Amino acid sequence: MDVQSIKNRFGIIGNSPGLNHALHVAIQVAATDLSVLINGESGVGKEVFSQVIHALSARKHNPFIAVNCGAIPEGTIDSELFGHEKGSFTGAVDSRKGYFETVNGGTIFLDEIGEMPLGTQARLLRVLEAGEYIRVGSSKVQKTDVRVIAASNKDLLELAHRGRFREDLYYRLNTVPIRVPALRDRKDDILLLFRKFTADFADRYKMPSVQLTEEARQILTEYSWPGNVRELKNIAEQISVLSKEKTITADQLRTFLPEQPFAGLPVVAGGSNNVTQTEFANEREIIYKLFFDMKKDVNELKKMFFEVLQNPAMAQNIPAYYGDHKSVDFEPLPSGAIVTPKSNQPVFIRPNTPDAIQHHEEVDESLSIVDKEKELIIKALKKHRGKRRDASIDLGISERTLYRKLKEYDIENL
Repeated sequence: MDVQSIKNRFGIIGNSPGLNHALHVAIQVAATDLSVLINGESGVGKEVFSQVIHALSARKHNPFIAVNCGAIPEGTIDSELFGHEKGSFTGAVDSRKGYFETVNGGTIFLDEIGEMPLGTQARLLRVLEAGEYIRVGSSKVQKTDVRVIAASNKDLLELAHRGRFREDLYYRLNTVPIRVPALRDRKDDILLLFRKFTADFADRYKMPSVQLTEEARQILTEYSWPGNVRELKNIAEQISVLSKEKTITADQLRTFLPEQPFAGLPVVAGGSNNVTQTEFANEREIIYKLFFDMKKDVNELKKMFFEVLQNPAMAQNIPAYYGDHKSVDFEPLPSGAIVTPKSNQPVFIRPNTPDAIQHHEEVDESLSIVDKEKELIIKALKKHRGKRRDASIDLGISERTLYRKLKEYDIENL
């Protein structure tokens, strides 16, 4: 079967060389039982490639199941994949079959496999090498014949070097690698996808299809699309439903495109998969937020200090910073008085004379990234009244990553 017929069958749109190469590899490997590792950023359509491989394989009449490893809690993922016996843990009132048992003879697609716990990775490696597994709470070895297709939006080899992913499992999964290109690397496909999405939404909602001006088309193709095809589809639906005008100008289009606050941040160089900026979306994004907040605070303090140096009379109105840098009290105090913060913040000494401004007291503040990260997580939980899902969205990390951080920092749910 040629590439174009596969595209038509599975609704794959685009003609970029990277996309065509990925499809060629998928078609070639489908007839085998080799393990496949699909790499690509979130939203590029990795699951479609797993469906292509299954549909063209000898297992096409047997079950296919897609499992998001990042969406299953660490305490239950072994039970979900391998099953459990009655009484093996609290709540196990009955025996249960796992996916490797129910999908026997078929294909299992393990998405976000980089989120899989190390203990579960060891069990998976046993399945890949010997086709054997043991239910949770059992000692009986069972056989399974399941083809495993894995996918990740992270550099698994880098995770292996950091001790967060088994290196032997990486090489076992990476028998045949498939790299799905990001949408920003398929600029010629962006307008094709947009037209297809808007036509589909126009048909679904019984309304005329929107059109873009030349300048709007230019903006659409130059946008970086960190959410890839998924984000483009969402934007197309918003424009189709919310736009009163059916000819979209550049200014109108900008109102639908989100700002990109981290567009100027550096990219990690090196590695076989060329790790890109979008892979900072989890824990490192928290660190960036901390750095920006700290930089803002320091700049405000510098500005205030130099203003006082230039005009000593302003010392009577030096602000007292209380905990949050947004809370500022301006209280005129007697000469020589000390501005006392309500929490462990820097202490400013009110000068008696212009010459006395050189005399000051400094209070060390912790600049540990770990401490700041813990503090930010606690603030997010308090803000959302202990709702982990909302807190993880606010922090820009997955709910599973937040759960792991709570255990790591011994933070009780607030």
